[in-house]
Amino acid sequence: MASNTVNLSIPKHVQSNAAKGLKLRDEHGFGGTEVGEHMAEQLAAGGELTAKEVRHMAQYFPRHAHDNLDQTGKDGEKPSRGYIAWLLWGGDEGRAWSEKVVEQLEKSDGKES
Repeated sequence: MASNTVNLSIPKHVQSNAAKGLKLRDEHGFGGTEVGEHMAEQLAAGGELTAKEVRHMAQYFPRHAHDNLDQTGKDGEKPSRGYIAWLLWGGDEGRAWSEKVVEQLEKSDGKES
């Protein structure tokens, strides 16, 4: 089975991005959805995701790569809703990790693209 051969452990950078997203969402009262908040809670807690959860996570990023990610809250400005949501899903590190894991899952399942 794929989960036996592919490491599904959540990397520390992904955990810290999700925790930052939760903190910003709490501080500003916006950003992300309930689904994103739930994913962030899972990611921030660490441990492992299921293969299905990692696949779901990887599907988020291409759909939202156009969101306003430049408004990060630096220099006293408010972060954008898109930036907070992006962090809830693990940020850039979450995208790289989930896409890499999905590629490994597909290879281990014999579904090379």
